[in-house]
Amino acid sequence: MNKVSAEFNEFVLFSKEDVEALEARIVYKDVRGKQVPFVTCLVRGKEVQLKPEERNRQLWLHRLIFKLKYPSSKIAVEYPITFGRDSSKRADIVVFDADRATVPYIIVEVKQVKYKDGKEQLRSYAHATGAPLAVWSDGILSEVWHRKNPNYFMPIHELPRADQTIEDVVDQPWTIQTLIDLEEDRVKEGKFARSLRDLIEDMEDEVLANAGVDVFEEVFKLIFTKLHDEMNSHRLGNALRFRNQNTAAQLKVAIQNLFDEAKKKWPGVFLDDERIRLSADHLQVCVGSLEEWKLFNSNLDVIDDAFEYLVSKSSKGEKGQYFTPRWVIDMCVKMMNPREGETVIDTACGSAGFTVHSMFHVWRQIMRTLGREESHLFTMEAKPDRCKDYVRDNVFAIDFDEKSVRVSRCLNLIAGDGETNVLHMNTLDWTKWDETAKQNEWLDTYGDGWRRLRKLRVKGKGEAADSPSYRSFGFDVLMANPPFAGDIKQSDMLAPYDLAHKKDGKLEKAVARDLLFIERNLDFLKPGGRMAVVLPQGRFNNSSDQRLREFIMERCRILAVVGLHPNTFKPHTGTKTSVLLVQKWNDDAAKGPLCPKVEDYDIFFATQKVESVDNSGRKVYRKNADGTFMRDTHGHFVVSHDLFNHDGLTEDGIAEAFEEFARKEGFSFFRNAPSTKAA
Repeated sequence: MNKVSAEFNEFVLFSKEDVEALEARIVYKDVRGKQVPFVTCLVRGKEVQLKPEERNRQLWLHRLIFKLKYPSSKIAVEYPITFGRDSSKRADIVVFDADRATVPYIIVEVKQVKYKDGKEQLRSYAHATGAPLAVWSDGILSEVWHRKNPNYFMPIHELPRADQTIEDVVDQPWTIQTLIDLEEDRVKEGKFARSLRDLIEDMEDEVLANAGVDVFEEVFKLIFTKLHDEMNSHRLGNALRFRNQNTAAQLKVAIQNLFDEAKKKWPGVFLDDERIRLSADHLQVCVGSLEEWKLFNSNLDVIDDAFEYLVSKSSKGEKGQYFTPRWVIDMCVKMMNPREGETVIDTACGSAGFTVHSMFHVWRQIMRTLGREESHLFTMEAKPDRCKDYVRDNVFAIDFDEKSVRVSRCLNLIAGDGETNVLHMNTLDWTKWDETAKQNEWLDTYGDGWRRLRKLRVKGKGEAADSPSYRSFGFDVLMANPPFAGDIKQSDMLAPYDLAHKKDGKLEKAVARDLLFIERNLDFLKPGGRMAVVLPQGRFNNSSDQRLREFIMERCRILAVVGLHPNTFKPHTGTKTSVLLVQKWNDDAAKGPLCPKVEDYDIFFATQKVESVDNSGRKVYRKNADGTFMRDTHGHFVVSHDLFNHDGLTEDGIAEAFEEFARKEGFSFFRNAPSTKAA
């Protein structure tokens, strides 16, 4: 790459051809002993120094003139815009109306300012001139807005060409393929850097904060509704209905009807009589912001960040529990290797990442046996009965946070094609589960899953075989990220736990919540069952936790300890964490997978070295050799990590090394099992 190309590589919004066309026009001049680039402006016709802002402007002028076919005679740069009598500013680029030579039609701002500041400046320019179209761009990102009325800027996916009207761009029927094409356009223009979470934050700042509604509830309803619309469009071939095409009043009726349909399709997430509470005008802005996003893909990660943001603001962070990043979940699933006949549970499910990704893992096994391939819309497609049966009979999740349960239930219903066993209960306080189950409203929502969970109970110590309690279960696999923060102090909750009693048998006054989760989780597993659990690093080396480590080793073989990067749960917390993987001892093949108890054995240790999120909590993405961002076979950007090989595109990581170790050690869950390694 030559010097000039290196300078322009940051302008990922534009194609290689756009950049090369500008490069061809550059001349260098000596300015105080330095070679400085200049270019002849496509509109002004004079040489100007090519500073970063001017580079962005010249690239935009090239696009407007040569791609969108606006004549240069209808374009002005540094155009003065007057506010009142004395105040005025200069817009970077103005395209004038084809029939009214002095009336601005498009205003483009190319200054490298913050997105929100750029949007506010454009809003003021559009108000002052009446221009119906406005564009903000810093060369890496761009956004296009249609000013439908003085108070409403509607995002649209592209500028119309000179031979098109605004309606030609806005009013065309959309299908899933339209959203796929828009997603591809965003990728080419670098817009992936703004996530769905960013978009929700913008909506919250500009609309929802003053709407007098519960932000979580209303955004959740809109995402839920849009997911239903996308699935229907894909499966039935219908045009998308989640569109901002009508008057505000008409739009509210249409979206409410769509929401009602979604509630019938996926029950137990919202009450039957729940309604969208946004005003018609506020709803119009939100639908206009969300309509061009495709929420479905092969693994639902588009909406995971958005849900984490919504839930953590109101509840999760206070309890020291944060949604587990999908790359950590995938590593755990690969290492635990659940199979079609095995039961799986997450006892602190958050957004149900462990259960959803366990579904995907097993479904891929099923699809391979059926000779079917996974597509980039894996989550949206109708599944074979074997896949749905697996979810209905084998996959369970529990959480005590009501909002997390609804998010988890939503994702499990959608991923599970209508099947889910996500339950709103306190995992630790199992002695009160019967009281919870007596509530008619609770049973209406969770009854089916509750009945399936009860069938998996097993007889515990001192219990009659025909009336076991809810202490012991017979699960094959448990994966969880339990809450770290806070102590349990209620004596009735502590009493059933061995770890809540001192060596002399007296009850502790308070016990850390994550310690109780370890004991509780082990009670969920059958002999030979296996667990992956995220824990604070201190549990592995604090001298005060020696008893905990002895408790685990007495009951389990420690399979592996994987240290996660310190940034893993940022921006929520910088607590250093590790994943503990264990298998319960079992010498009796009739009770479960064999894991004969031995005194001395090898343990797999590994540490994540490659940063996946930066200090601010933003994802770090892998890049190809040419500097472009790496994308997998489904079009997802690849998060940087060394936990596993992503679709054969990256190096083998910790999961592959563990599989090799597991096969060498003869672990039951890899013995005679197909490899999980990327082809």
